[in-house]
Amino acid sequence: MLTPLQTYFPIAVALLVAVGLAAVMLALANVLGPRRPSEVKSTPFECGSLPVSPARERFSVKFYVVALLFIVFDIEAIFLYPWAVLLLPSDGYPGLGWAGYISMGIFVATLVAGLVYVWKKGVLDWAD
Repeated sequence: MLTPLQTYFPIAVALLVAVGLAAVMLALANVLGPRRPSEVKSTPFECGSLPVSPARERFSVKFYVVALLFIVFDIEAIFLYPWAVLLLPSDGYPGLGWAGYISMGIFVATLVAGLVYVWKKGVLDWAD
């Protein structure tokens, strides 16, 4: 029987190797890489075009609202995956049964009500 420390040891070794390799590559690039700064190298590169306006622009609040809505529905998807796996009985697990089905139905209904609300408020309308 493996102890918890023995179980996680390979993961810790892989993590240390990855961090060590990244540190070595960054150090080698810093030591061996050429340093010839110039004005051309210092200008921002935007698809081969010269920048025509400053990078600091104000965005409409709608972008942030849509980003928040995306995060909410992305989190919903994260909650739906384990629920879908655990809903039915399998491999000795009894399953969630009707209680799990009803609770997830309430959860999804709440999110759908929120979606209908923001839709009616015009948050998703980009016409103006």
